[in-house]
Amino acid sequence: MRVAIVALLPLALGGCIARTAVDIVTLPVKAVGAGVDAVTTSQSEADEKRGREIRKQEEREGREARKREKEARKRAREDDDDRY
Repeated sequence: MRVAIVALLPLALGGCIARTAVDIVTLPVKAVGAGVDAVTTSQSEADEKRGREIRKQEEREGREARKREKEARKRAREDDDDRY
């Protein structure tokens, strides 16, 4: 049994060494790819960002419109109170 384990050990380690060598060789390529992904924006990401900006602008405009309507109602009530 021990002889079989000792005989198979180099085969198992060989795979580990080969896998490690491949990882070391491909690491710079993966790092560059990750860096490019980090600094570039895909079209879908740009579209999502633009959609968020549009929604935020619409929310601001809605708040401002509600504020103007509220102030107009307040002025109308004050004008009615001044007449009586």
